[in-house]
Amino acid sequence: MLKAVLFDMDGVIIDSEPLHHKAYYGMFETVGISVSPSLYESFTGQSTLNVCKTLCQEFELSQTPETLVNIKRAIFKDLFFNDPDLQLIDGVLELIKGYHNNGLTLVLASSASMLTINNVFTRFELDQYFKAKLSGADLNASKPHPEIFEKAAAASGFKRNECMVIEDSTNGIDAAKAADIFCIGFKSPHSTNQDYSKADKVITDFKEIAFAELKNI
Repeated sequence: MLKAVLFDMDGVIIDSEPLHHKAYYGMFETVGISVSPSLYESFTGQSTLNVCKTLCQEFELSQTPETLVNIKRAIFKDLFFNDPDLQLIDGVLELIKGYHNNGLTLVLASSASMLTINNVFTRFELDQYFKAKLSGADLNASKPHPEIFEKAAAASGFKRNECMVIEDSTNGIDAAKAADIFCIGFKSPHSTNQDYSKADKVITDFKEIAFAELKNI
């Protein structure tokens, strides 16, 4: 019987990519460079520091990569608290409330830093629904390693076969299955080029896994 749901955050609860895009292009403008869409797309999946190292080499900038990182992060921080484009993903608040109101225990298991997690939870008032929050940045291994979901299940207080994971990425799904936990693959417009083949069920709308629908899964 399902007793706990373990949520990923970026791509499941929020989509922060539009803000990262704005922050990068704000930084490009600040240092006076013109970055083509194709060059920007090549940065996908890279750390901010590695992106900035590439920019310093590509454009022969006098600033250090660390300076560029700090500019980008300052812009992102301002956007995070003020930009209306950062919103909860459609339907997820209703899903969270439905689970919580029907007695399911909710735990966050995100690769984001705890600072980012807390900022998101404060902005959208989510703490009231979740028993615990785990950041992969505080753990020894990152997804697709199962550590974060093993610890999230333990934090819920229930056995892994009483838990369900909601993930949108290949690495997250792999991590959930490596932890031997039932996994929902959320295939949204924000999640591109991901492999959902290992998920136990793939959805495109949170209504498919509303509390009333869980008995059919």
